[in-house]
Amino acid sequence: MQAFQPQVNSDQLWQQIKSEATADAKMQPLLADFLYQQILQHPNFSASLAYILASKLASNPQGVVDWQQSLLLIMEQQPAFAHAALQDMRCQLQDNAAVKGSYTVLLYFSGFQALQMHRFAHYYWIRDNTAMANYIQSRALAAFGVDIHPGAQIGQAVFMDHAVGIVIGETAEIEDNVTLFQSVTLGGRGKGSGDRHPKVRRGAFIGAGAVVLGNIEIGVGAKVGAGALVVKSVGPGLSVIGHAANLLDNK
Repeated sequence: MQAFQPQVNSDQLWQQIKSEATADAKMQPLLADFLYQQILQHPNFSASLAYILASKLASNPQGVVDWQQSLLLIMEQQPAFAHAALQDMRCQLQDNAAVKGSYTVLLYFSGFQALQMHRFAHYYWIRDNTAMANYIQSRALAAFGVDIHPGAQIGQAVFMDHAVGIVIGETAEIEDNVTLFQSVTLGGRGKGSGDRHPKVRRGAFIGAGAVVLGNIEIGVGAKVGAGALVVKSVGPGLSVIGHAANLLDNK
């Protein structure tokens, strides 16, 4: 198995994914048809990703092709979609010790797939197509146990590890290079409308089971410990822990 190179371009990454999938299809005949459908039949990364997501979104097997074509059309019109997906994949490949091959994230990581589905839900949401946005959100929730409101704004190179139980509210903002572990909640505090959810700045880390409530800010590079309850803003580079989110001395 080839080691992942962080600076590899998208074409090189796609070729590495196909190479590993081809080798595994030969070694594991029971997986050959699956790997062909998901990866090997497709000409590029975008087509493969669109097919994988389409298989989760379609309500019947006949609908997979239609969904794939629809997602691919959006990706052709919005090149940032594929770029963001590749950045999300790269951060998993670089930072996740559980990853043993290049296609593992693409096929098996619920956090990665849920995040890509959210991007399409958000695409429809900001165009006032709530029917499509809500449908995609509901399918992602059913498939992955991840509930991201279509209105939430999320950057790239976002690392959602394990992901199950993550809840992100409508007016939440997550910048680039943020890490979220399972069962994290970025929620409101009962205010029915307006800007009411957290803003998580670049490079922040939020541990498993942490609950961050209200229109507050988790600053650049800040860390929120597992299980913490945070109702006040956390400054850049600071760390908080515990149910009262006590400030740590980082010195």
